[in-house]
Amino acid sequence: MESPKRVESQLTDKGYVPVYTTAVVEQPWDDYSDTDHRVWAQLFERQKAILPGRASDEFLAALAAMEMTPDRIPKFDDLNPILRAATGWELVGVEGLLPELTFFDHLANRRFPVTWWIRKPEQLDYLSEPDLFHDLFGHVPLLMNPVFADYMAAYGRGGVKAHGIGEDALVNLTRLYWYTVEFGLIRQKDGLRIYGSGIVSSKGESIHCLESDAPNRIGFDLERIMRTRYRIDTYQKTYFVIDSFEQLMDATRPDFAPIYETLAQLDSIPAGDVLDTDSVYNRGTGEGWLNDGDV
Repeated sequence: MESPKRVESQLTDKGYVPVYTTAVVEQPWDDYSDTDHRVWAQLFERQKAILPGRASDEFLAALAAMEMTPDRIPKFDDLNPILRAATGWELVGVEGLLPELTFFDHLANRRFPVTWWIRKPEQLDYLSEPDLFHDLFGHVPLLMNPVFADYMAAYGRGGVKAHGIGEDALVNLTRLYWYTVEFGLIRQKDGLRIYGSGIVSSKGESIHCLESDAPNRIGFDLERIMRTRYRIDTYQKTYFVIDSFEQLMDATRPDFAPIYETLAQLDSIPAGDVLDTDSVYNRGTGEGWLNDGDV
């Protein structure tokens, strides 16, 4: 069998340009090098050390239930029976970034795409795209949570529908994914906690999102989020806080088509803005923010 490819973004004079692939591949576990396993171990142990007291109770419980360990890169075939038994989801290996419709179709059918390759040692702190650690450590544990697992499947179905509506609808829906699945915070009785995969897989942002005075922390509002631009090159200027995963599920039950029509008449909101109508946990100082580059 031909070995899977390592499909990565290309660095050009205009920055990183994403490269897409649709292939589903077997995880080439026997081909991982000692360096690959060491990178996994370093990242895993680093996050396990800083996430207690910062990550949500649901994430920490789900991570424990997955039975992943730092000593070696987990095998998808070992994790899939655990995941299927819990929520009916399964992992599929991919070579890199997927086109939107392909990604949505996987989610709608309870398949989560996991990039088979892991970052290089010099990329421990930053990578311009998802790799195995981001996908497996950041995203997969919460798929053990029945409510969040249902939300992800519903998001996939909504994505397939938005793809048929048009580009503006996709932009709105991408912002929702960004500010919930990737960079979401949740309110617990003992304070704000992390559940977003982009945060729980990043040492720096795990600390920044909760403890820095720079970013805004604002209560969840579906249409507000779907209008809000975001950052792909720095820590977020704004984090949105949910009260529970049930709140996410309830927000995504209605038909989004009328919402897309409404939003099409409204301007997008800069990533760092605070509105008079916002429920504000923290109004950020804006320290270190760049004035351009919102997506």
